[in-house]
Amino acid sequence: MTGSTGHEQHSGAPAAGVVGVWCTELELSDSDRTDAAELRVPAGSTAGEVRVLLRAHGRPVAFVQLPLTDGAATVGAVHAAMDPATAQLAERELAAGPSPAVPADERISVVVCTRNRPDELVGCLDGLAALRDPDVEIVIVDNAPSDDRTEQVVRRYAARDPRFRYVREPRPGLSCARNRGLLEATGELLAYTDDDVRVDPDWLTGLRRGFARRADVGCVTGLVATASLDTAAEHYFDARVSWGDSCTAKVWDLHTTGESPLYPYSPGIFGTGANMAFRTALLRRLGGFDEALGAGTRTKGGEDLDIFVQVLLAGSSLAYEPSAVTWHRHRADLDALRSQMYGYGTGLGAYLTKLLLGRRTRGDVLRRIPGGLAKLSKVSRTTSDAVSPAASVSVPTRSLIIREFRGIVAGPVLYLLARRAVPAGGTPIGPGSDGQSSPRTRPGVRKDRTSSRAD
Repeated sequence: MTGSTGHEQHSGAPAAGVVGVWCTELELSDSDRTDAAELRVPAGSTAGEVRVLLRAHGRPVAFVQLPLTDGAATVGAVHAAMDPATAQLAERELAAGPSPAVPADERISVVVCTRNRPDELVGCLDGLAALRDPDVEIVIVDNAPSDDRTEQVVRRYAARDPRFRYVREPRPGLSCARNRGLLEATGELLAYTDDDVRVDPDWLTGLRRGFARRADVGCVTGLVATASLDTAAEHYFDARVSWGDSCTAKVWDLHTTGESPLYPYSPGIFGTGANMAFRTALLRRLGGFDEALGAGTRTKGGEDLDIFVQVLLAGSSLAYEPSAVTWHRHRADLDALRSQMYGYGTGLGAYLTKLLLGRRTRGDVLRRIPGGLAKLSKVSRTTSDAVSPAASVSVPTRSLIIREFRGIVAGPVLYLLARRAVPAGGTPIGPGSDGQSSPRTRPGVRKDRTSSRAD
């Protein structure tokens, strides 16, 4: 094959003036390709451009974007769209040959947390079913569902593939669901993704490669590529986030230099919860995810920012591994985008509040806040500049930025209220590395859970 068939697009035409962008990938080492070979949009697509993830022996190299002609772009046109630096990098990666095999002697548990989104979940489960890793279990945590539709979907997959397992967590909240997955996991490594994400068949191989980069790596994040750019809202979000286009591997620890003024508390530089993995024993020692943070709570987010920093503060390193590829579908309509950007703000404000309340981190964060605010302001300006003029007509960029800042201001109060709502207790979250039950450092999962293997 010269390229993938691409990723699903929303039905209907983009908003007036917005150029739809088809998102796909191209393997440069494919010996059957010719410059005349075509990448052609799926039937029904109205995209006018294509964004291509270039890969060399499976490794992401860079993204290029170019116009489509009659719904297609030739491989030769893709090559012509590369700037000189990208072309040189691609040649080096091709000459380097396939990546060495990585050890697969540690079992991986994959956890997907979902709530009342069975239709969206199907695409995620299709991707997980295609995983090529030899030793994986896939735990779907149904978070406080209002009906049994998700359970029925998961059981259909489990009837064909025993790697799938259904679990119900009655307490609402993404962190509660993730902690339930942590409790259920049997693997030495634990990977999380979201129900609006489709994983690459070699996603877990990429995560294993990240853990192999250094002996002290306790967490790995991966590339979360944009799956669809049909609407103005998707264009805005694509310009706003920082974790959707980097193809360069990196490892951070507390001694890393040259990062943002807020480092290591910098929001967004490490990756996102849609594509992250941990050494299970480490995550249990940390007490799992803070249940006062995350979707489904007053704070609406911040739990992934928090756990990344906790990993570093515990003395482990964190690796970003672009070969762990996933594809994410952004919020397609303006109302959903408004809600998401406010939630990003409240989550960030809540996360920073937690750091300011912590004795170990308070002074360090206070010293970094002035530079961090300047950085945040720059991110906002960069987002506005990156949104195309056509998309900016349909998306109120300034009001979205203001809404996000209002969320940051509200975050401290919301975090304090959310903390009060978390039930007290020290319920175990699962066996530690010594086989004994590990107490939570933050209150969490209650005993009124139900679990079943969907077989």
